Amino acid sequence: MAGQDWMEKDFYKVLGVKKDADADTIKKAYRKLARENHPDQHPGDKAAEERFKNVGEAYKVLSDPKQRKQYDAIRAMAGGGARFSAGPSGGASGFEDLFGSMFGGGSGGPHVRFSTSNAGGGTGGFDDILSGLFGGGGATFDAGSFAGPGGFSQARRGSDLATKTTLSLRQAVEGTTVKMTVEGRSMTVRIPAGVSGGQKIRLRGKGRPGVGGAPAGDLVVTIAVDKHPVYRIEGKNLHMRLPISYPEAVQGAKVNVPLLDGSSVTVKVPAGTSSGANLRVRKRGLVKGRTKGDLIIEIEIATPDNLTREGREAVKNLAQALGDWDPRSQLAEQVRQ
Repeated sequence: MAGQDWMEKDFYKVLGVKKDADADTIKKAYRKLARENHPDQHPGDKAAEERFKNVGEAYKVLSDPKQRKQYDAIRAMAGGGARFSAGPSGGASGFEDLFGSMFGGGSGGPHVRFSTSNAGGGTGGFDDILSGLFGGGGATFDAGSFAGPGGFSQARRGSDLATKTTLSLRQAVEGTTVKMTVEGRSMTVRIPAGVSGGQKIRLRGKGRPGVGGAPAGDLVVTIAVDKHPVYRIEGKNLHMRLPISYPEAVQGAKVNVPLLDGSSVTVKVPAGTSSGANLRVRKRGLVKGRTKGDLIIEIEIATPDNLTREGREAVKNLAQALGDWDPRSQLAEQVRQ
């Protein structure tokens, strides 16, 4: 952070605390504001993101006793409009004490002389003072890049990145490893088992790199799942439609159902089952953490499209055997309700 920024930014105001606030008060204020303005709570809100950064910047300074002391001294200097200089025998000002401690000066060591007046009679800014110290010749000194003892180095967490990936249903159920390129960086990402379409996976440390040794941001991956010819995912359950014949529906049957992992399960279809009826097979759904969903089987009575003459004759005989039975006898009455 440039010295001029410290003059202009009121970190106490950013955190909403008094200048004499203790460390616990500052920490509580920071945690509250960080939660309220976290980017995860306000996706796409640039204003909230900026507030979150400002809160983190303020806490970084005020939570460090050395940086807080330096910040208070610089702010006091900015508010007083005073000149700072000390002769060989004079005591150093607060400002000189601040920079004396940074560069090894002390009561017994050499003093550094500071003056806000330039050679032309004008008054230079804080950046001019620092550029003079470091031989800047008019350049701006960025204290954020200075890593000396008691310096102003500001660590900042890297920002998050967002991307999308499409999985097969089998990959979503079983978990997989996918390769993706984000902002020119190739990476291998492990997708856990049991994800579903629309779900967001947060991968820690896969975002943009941090500044000043701070951790990298996260990569947020939005999952899409391709359509499967048999199965679909709903929450932690797997759903499927199971075709059965009319005789199986009428008489009941035991039907073998193939599963995604290559095994199978036998389900009992009760006699008199209609299309749309559901059967539940426990613990055959998605594995999510320590829980396991179910397999939900929806019955669908199928009709053959290649009946032989004997088959058609059998169906005709069945229709005659059913007599006056009408599956839609109450449909009109139900519609009027």
